Amino acid sequence: MAVRAIAPQQTNLTEGRSPTIKSTPLISNTMQIVLPPEAEALVQRQLTSGKYNSAIDVILAAIKLLEQHQDIYQGRLQELQRDALIGQQASQRGEVVDGATAMAQIRANLRRRSQP
Repeated sequence: MAVRAIAPQQTNLTEGRSPTIKSTPLISNTMQIVLPPEAEALVQRQLTSGKYNSAIDVILAAIKLLEQHQDIYQGRLQELQRDALIGQQASQRGEVVDGATAMAQIRANLRRRSQP
């Protein structure tokens, strides 16, 4: 589905309203997105900076950034889930140390490393 962004000067917005998404008939496969004033200002600043040629370029860059952020989040979530599973399995095998003992071991290791 193609997305067509309305340039900020072409939008008619009411102060304080949420973004409006209006689907046009299925024949055209387009979508009009009406941005709130704050979002229009962000898009306009990017256009003024010269980094982007059109509002749709700004929106596409934002979507790509969002996808990258979600990929990083999902990757980190998987790492944490894997680490939690490793910890749970170690605990079930009785391979755990209480917090005070673990901290004492960490401090001792740090002291050994810092000594010449």
